[in-house]
Amino acid sequence: MTAVRACGLRVLAVPVVATLLAGCGSPGRQVDDVVTIPARTEAPAATATGPTSATSGARRWPASAAPPRFVWRVRPATRATLGSSWRPGCPVPPSRLRIVRLTYWTFDGHVAAGDLVLHRDVVDRTRRVFATMFRTRFPMRSVRPVTAYGSSDDRSMAADNTSAFNCRRAVAAGPPTWSRHAYGRAVDVNPVENPYLFQGRVLPPNGRAHVDRRRAAPGKIRRGDAVHRAFLAAGFAWGGDFSNPDYQHFDR
Repeated sequence: MTAVRACGLRVLAVPVVATLLAGCGSPGRQVDDVVTIPARTEAPAATATGPTSATSGARRWPASAAPPRFVWRVRPATRATLGSSWRPGCPVPPSRLRIVRLTYWTFDGHVAAGDLVLHRDVVDRTRRVFATMFRTRFPMRSVRPVTAYGSSDDRSMAADNTSAFNCRRAVAAGPPTWSRHAYGRAVDVNPVENPYLFQGRVLPPNGRAHVDRRRAAPGKIRRGDAVHRAFLAAGFAWGGDFSNPDYQHFDR
């Protein structure tokens, strides 16, 4: 295996690294870490039951292999890259948003790359949380901007997609108000395993099997667990404490 230099960092010259680092020398990008891929990989396992996992290019690590490293790479957002998730009149301009390329563990034991759109002021705090998720191998189904789902919150939740920014109104009682997602200051994690219980409804409906929070399950966030503690330590509030519990939701 050959070591090469990319973006001023020494990494192993294997295809996945090349893909993750593609374009990393572009202006405005900040490289926090790079992933190191062991030489030995296994064929992908069968897709887990439930929503389809978005794990294109993912690799599975044998237990005996050295663990990969976490990737968190930041670049500015633009009106073009935000697509239908942003429009004139939204509470924050594209210049205050950032697109983060990160790595995460999937439900079938692979490492995949995804993208999260965040307000620039919460990027570092969120990095700490997702680094904890990666270190503890907390699985996620997919991490994609809501534009992959036509900027529909319902479609993104039903796909069990972890996301952040979306210029939309809050799903709450009372007069219409901007959601914290419209500011890029909220993250929804694994909505199927962590549903929103709103006025007798389960959102998404395919999260009904996870309404009972007493039972642990992969991808489920429960009070006092590592992910819950990491979000709170980073200064986020948990939707699980709302009068209408929103177990997927953390905001700052």
